[in-house]
Amino acid sequence: MQMYSVKKPRTPRRDQDYFRGCLLGGAIGDALGYPVEFMSLQEIKEIYGPQGTNALPQPALISDDTQMTMFTAEGLLRAACRGNQQGSCHPPSVVHQAYLRWLHTQGEANQVFADQMQKDGWLIKVKELHQRRAPGMTCLSALRTPQMGTMDKPLNKSKGCGGVMRVAPVGLIAADPFQQACEIAAITHGHPTGYLPAGVLAAIISELMAGAEVEPAVNSALQRLRTYDHHQETLNCIELAIELLDNCESHEQNIRQIGQGWVAEEALAIGIYCALAAGGDFPEGISLAVNHDGDSDSTGAITGNNMGAFLGVRAIPLDWVNKVELSQEIMQLADDLLQGYQAGSEWWERYPG
Repeated sequence: MQMYSVKKPRTPRRDQDYFRGCLLGGAIGDALGYPVEFMSLQEIKEIYGPQGTNALPQPALISDDTQMTMFTAEGLLRAACRGNQQGSCHPPSVVHQAYLRWLHTQGEANQVFADQMQKDGWLIKVKELHQRRAPGMTCLSALRTPQMGTMDKPLNKSKGCGGVMRVAPVGLIAADPFQQACEIAAITHGHPTGYLPAGVLAAIISELMAGAEVEPAVNSALQRLRTYDHHQETLNCIELAIELLDNCESHEQNIRQIGQGWVAEEALAIGIYCALAAGGDFPEGISLAVNHDGDSDSTGAITGNNMGAFLGVRAIPLDWVNKVELSQEIMQLADDLLQGYQAGSEWWERYPG
């Protein structure tokens, strides 16, 4: 099996190609998986043929996974703006406010936080985001509650993948991506196996941005995971995925052993497996990630985040980049994350803190 080389020099990837690759890669994986999210592999093959789905549909619509990833990015940018302007900030709280704006785009509201939520900035004005694309029930219910969920005071015991599928932007800019991604995932998903995979994904992306190869980036993230309580379930699933890379069975059978991706540790482990198994071929990795019995858009998104961060946007077929919904807005967010806080009234109007 072809694997990523670990012999390349560690050259940072902190430039536009890789920031765009990470976010667009996730959106493309999401868009490829979204039409088949609730299908079995047998049903997928009956419709698309024995190879499964491997061509981006037209229109290539994003789901709630990419919607929430975009609002995560917006929240982080607004937190940076607030921190620079006012000297102090708690990024998860600002991201929570961004998620309340996403909740508004889904036609719902949190009455307790209604007075605090500002419908400003540019993202909430993007009309295409005001579409319900199979939003996760856990995310919706948690964001309706009077409190913000935290790791210490969880709102629920959910292990669903709705926390991990949205945190890629954290890995691009956070100083402590593992901890911050856990805190952001815990806003809606209170079980340790619901938020620890988010920390792992953000840590992997951060390592990739620093120049690591995929396999060492995963190993580094797992080292950090082992320092957290209740990590065993997440660790076991990821280690199984890595072990299965040497299995002579088909990718379909290996992914079936990992799970269906509805829960966070399985979605992340499938994303890691597919990114490693594809050997640097972005379309191959995305196709592997969505053709299975489970949560195809989330596993596609996670795989796309990882592979896009490692390979850059130039490794993604140009027609896929042009075809995916809101590609220009996604690239704008990626560019703003790369650029970081800029003084001046225009930046404050875009990302008011």
